[in-house]
Amino acid sequence: MSLDNETGLDPPGIRVRPVSGLVAADYFAAGYFVWVVLIANLAQIGYEEKTMYMAAYDWRLSFQNTEVRDQTLSRIKSNIELMVATNGGKKVVVIPHSMGVLYFLHFMKWVEAPAPMGGGGGSEWCAKHIKAVMNIGAPFLGVPKSVSGLFSIEARDIAIARAFAPGFLDKDVFGLQTFQHLMQMTRTWDSTMSMIPKGGDTTWGGLDWSPEGGSLNCSAKKLKNNSTHNICQNANSNLGDMKSVNYGRIISFGKGFCCLELYMIIVDQHDTVKGDTLVNSSNCDIWIEYHEMGNGGIKAVADYKVYTAGSILDLLHFVAPKLIARGGAHFSYGIADNLDDPKYEHYQYWSNPLETKLPNAPDMEIYSMYGVGIPTERAYVYKLATATGCYIPFQIDTSAEGGSEDSCLKGGVFSANGDETVPVLSAGLMCAKGWRGKTRFNPSGICTYIREYNHTSPANLLEGRGTQSGAHVDIMGNFALVEDIIRAAAGAPGEDLGGDRVYSDIFKWSDRINLQL
Repeated sequence: MSLDNETGLDPPGIRVRPVSGLVAADYFAAGYFVWVVLIANLAQIGYEEKTMYMAAYDWRLSFQNTEVRDQTLSRIKSNIELMVATNGGKKVVVIPHSMGVLYFLHFMKWVEAPAPMGGGGGSEWCAKHIKAVMNIGAPFLGVPKSVSGLFSIEARDIAIARAFAPGFLDKDVFGLQTFQHLMQMTRTWDSTMSMIPKGGDTTWGGLDWSPEGGSLNCSAKKLKNNSTHNICQNANSNLGDMKSVNYGRIISFGKGFCCLELYMIIVDQHDTVKGDTLVNSSNCDIWIEYHEMGNGGIKAVADYKVYTAGSILDLLHFVAPKLIARGGAHFSYGIADNLDDPKYEHYQYWSNPLETKLPNAPDMEIYSMYGVGIPTERAYVYKLATATGCYIPFQIDTSAEGGSEDSCLKGGVFSANGDETVPVLSAGLMCAKGWRGKTRFNPSGICTYIREYNHTSPANLLEGRGTQSGAHVDIMGNFALVEDIIRAAAGAPGEDLGGDRVYSDIFKWSDRINLQL
């Protein structure tokens, strides 16, 4: 599954390709559904294979490289054009999920752009072919989980397992795919760079604030629909005064530095030279970039203490230079000052909603549909790992706890509201503010809708994964979400679906973000 570490494409002599057709993602494995529930329900209202198209793509590659190697973007364009032409000119409803949301953002810019970089469809292509884009579990602004994955190949569950068996998972036990294998493999996947948090401290918060506020109470309670926003209103607002919060500190070394109101930067790693002494003096069969960092470089990373969304890229550039060098040519993470600058015509910016304009398609609709009510990884407390042979020098500090049952800090991980993978902030901000009404990111005023689905766990094992789940993948079987999509696919506009349905505080949080519209 690894790609070439220099090109981000196929390694010599190895070719892995995505399966095509509806079977590509109906089930992940036997008994574990993904798209099959939605496919079956669409069939009930008359859809069939000639009116449904599963746009399978190689999710390891950078988005532009799926076109370079497989012409995937061209195939999507051709299939959409064919469906519109053979169905009386009726426009399509596009339903991306997870990373596919960012991939389709890239597609909408690619299809308009002139060849050879783009598909040559022109500025009216989306208006002529797309009725609605119904994004499910959209990581529009990235996910903090991607940072911990690139930094130490960890997430909450892996960190807990690592704490139970210290040293065991770090070793090449019986030749199994342990941490070093996984890190070596995933750092060849340029697509992982698409999930790094976008917008910097403006959207994710800084040293002393975050949009979600300073509450550290994560007690589970049934949320109520608090939507009070009109369908197509403009969300111009001012930044309120925010004080002391730790969500903005995505990575902290030591619990004290994740939570202190004031701190001092101790070391600037930009001026730190990686030492000559390798972290791992033993002979390692599995090469990872940490093996080239000297002890001084490792210490500098930990001594910096706190990393916000604004400094995460510097951190990753220091610890994963090859990945950042490749991925940096394909993805960007800032906020555009001037969207009319010709530089934003490059594909590097096409999957970042803060550096691109939506299509000129005023009759199109964009939905953000996601689960809420599940603790979702938002920030991490780290520590230096104990040196044991070929080891990864950083790990989540599972001993860091918030001190109460309702604390959002558990096992070294800060949680916020979300779908267990994507925080509400990432899934909802663009439709709540960035694209709400006519803005510089949405110049034609495409109507946007937020549809949140409050998570309810299955009552018993007979319910399987549940019919009211808000979890990132299980939501694909959520009856309310399926009903919304079926109604839209049958021709209903967003107003008929009820407009916004919001349980979280996404509109309140978006008011706190000083985003130029």
